[in-house]
Amino acid sequence: MTGLSHLGVSSLLSYFIAVALPAFDALIPLLPSETAVIALGVATAGSADPRAALLVALAAFGAFLGDNAAYVLGRRFGPAAARRVFAGERGTRRRAWAERSLHRFGTRIIIGCRFIPGGRTAITLTCGLVGYPRRRFVAATAFAAVIWASYAFFIGRLGGKAFEDRPWAGLLLALGLTVVISVLIEAARRARAWRRVRQEQAPVHATAALGVTEQSDGR
Repeated sequence: MTGLSHLGVSSLLSYFIAVALPAFDALIPLLPSETAVIALGVATAGSADPRAALLVALAAFGAFLGDNAAYVLGRRFGPAAARRVFAGERGTRRRAWAERSLHRFGTRIIIGCRFIPGGRTAITLTCGLVGYPRRRFVAATAFAAVIWASYAFFIGRLGGKAFEDRPWAGLLLALGLTVVISVLIEAARRARAWRRVRQEQAPVHATAALGVTEQSDGR
């Protein structure tokens, strides 16, 4: 946590992290891009330096680059990329979810996937695999990148302001808030999916019940 002192607006490391981690996180999901942007927000919470806005812009740019790199991989190296990212039964389910969501929600899921755990890589790569319109994808990912970078940086600033004398505590608070928000978003997504399945199954159950009734009446 003491490393936060090296992430001020005067540090070149801050600008490198702001671009690099959000960019590579699309291809290597284990990289903590959101944590890094939150940490930048915490580290600059006590500063009114306008260069803080540059950090947000760079984080958004990095996220945009990463999303579009995933799209290009899916578009140009579809089978190989799909085998690597969507390997196994779990990967097959992720790809099926991504295709269903993309078909159902379009640009909304491209924007929203940034806030769904594990959703970013699945959606952006699938967009390339299925040949989703490039212009619409670029516009959606640009919008999503700005929202995401601003959100993560703001959460970090909020935590840093709450614990100006203990930045590590501010970082923990900010990370806790993002976890809670992610859990709520995932719970809402699962609840919506469950309701949709119930709605789709209702006519089938009704038809089956009607068939049983007709058979009973015919006896």
